[in-house]
Amino acid sequence: MEKSMGTLVQGGALWTEAMTSKYLFLSLAIFSSLIQVVIEASSWWSLGMNHMNPMNPVQMPEVYIIGAQPLCSQLAGLSQGQKKLCHLYQDHMQYIGEGAKTGIKECQYQFRHRRWNCSTVDNNSVFGRVMQIGSRETAFTYAVSAAGVVNAMSRACREGELSSCGCSRAARPKDLPRDWLWGGCGDNIDYGYRFAKEFVDARERERIYQRGTYESARILMNLHNNEAGRRTVYSLADVACKCHGVSGSCSLKTCWLQLADFRKVGDALKEKYDSAAAMKLNPRGKLVQVNSRFNAPTIHDLVYIDPSPDYCVRNESTGSLGTQGRLCNKTSEGMDGCELMCCGRGYDQFKTVQTERCHCKFHWCCYVKCKKCTEIVDQFVCK
Repeated sequence: MEKSMGTLVQGGALWTEAMTSKYLFLSLAIFSSLIQVVIEASSWWSLGMNHMNPMNPVQMPEVYIIGAQPLCSQLAGLSQGQKKLCHLYQDHMQYIGEGAKTGIKECQYQFRHRRWNCSTVDNNSVFGRVMQIGSRETAFTYAVSAAGVVNAMSRACREGELSSCGCSRAARPKDLPRDWLWGGCGDNIDYGYRFAKEFVDARERERIYQRGTYESARILMNLHNNEAGRRTVYSLADVACKCHGVSGSCSLKTCWLQLADFRKVGDALKEKYDSAAAMKLNPRGKLVQVNSRFNAPTIHDLVYIDPSPDYCVRNESTGSLGTQGRLCNKTSEGMDGCELMCCGRGYDQFKTVQTERCHCKFHWCCYVKCKKCTEIVDQFVCK
C-alpha cells in the first residue's frame, strides 16, 4: 500500500511538472506571437509623428555626425533593409520623417469629413490595427505616404540639404519655346522617386511569404499602391518659369522643373481612392481584378483586396474608432452630414463660443489692427 501511494505521489509530481512545462511553453508561444504582432504593426510612418518634438532622434543634429550609429537604432518602425539605408544615408532620415508627416496630414485633410478620418494612435503603428486590413483606406494611406517621401526628398535635394544629390537634371522639354532658358534649380524628382522607392518598398520586398497566401496578396497590394503614390507626384510635376527683362518686360524666361503643391497630389489620390479596384489572387499568384467587366487598373490607380470594416462603431479587433463624439453638419446631405456621419444613431446639439478677428484696419505705416469678435454657434455631435 505504501509502495502504491509512493508511486501515485511520484506520478502526480511528474504530471504536475509536465503540465507546468506545457503551460509555460504555451505562455511563451503566446508572448512571442504578441511580440511578433507588435513588430509587424510598427511602421516607418512613426518617423512623421511628433516631428517637431526636439527629443525626436530625427530632429537631433548630433546624430548626423559622421560615424555616429545610434540614430538608426533609436528609430522605431524600421525594417532591417530600411535600417541599412539609414546607416548609409543618415542625413536623409529627417526628410523621410517630413515626408511621412506630410502624408499623414494630407490623409487627415482628405478624410476629415469621412467616418474614418485617418486618426492616428499613440504607438509605432501610427494608424493602429485598421492598417492590417487591405481596404481602400489602407491603399490610400500607403500611396499618400509614399508620395510624401518623394515630395520631401526632391525638395531637400533642390535646397542643398543632402550630400548625395542637388538640383534637378531633367531634360529640357521639347515643347519649351526656343528662346526660353532651361536652367535654374529645379526639384530633383528623379532622385526623390528613386530613393523613396528603395526605402519605402524595402519592408515589403524583404518579407518572406508563400505564394498564393493572403500575405503575398497584401504585399503585392502595398507595393502597387506605393508606386501609384510616387507616380502621382511625378506626373503632376510641371515646368515653372521666371521672367527677366527691363521693367518686367519678360523678354526672357528661365524655366525649371517644379513639384506640384502637395494638396493637388492629395486631391488626385482621393479621386483614385473613390475609383479603387477590388483585386484577388489568381492561381499564378498575381493580383487580378475581381470584376473583369471593368478596365484593369493601371500603375497609377489604387487597388485593395479587403472590404472596408464598419467605421460606425468602435471595434478593437478591426481598429475602428467609431464616430461617437464626432462633429457633424446638420444641414449637409454628404458624408459629413449628421445622418451619415452618425450612422443613424442621432446627434446631440450644444452651443459654443467662437472668437475670431474682425473689423481689421490698415494703419500707416505699416500694420493691421483688428478687433476680437465673439459669437455663439450651434454644434452637433454624434451620439
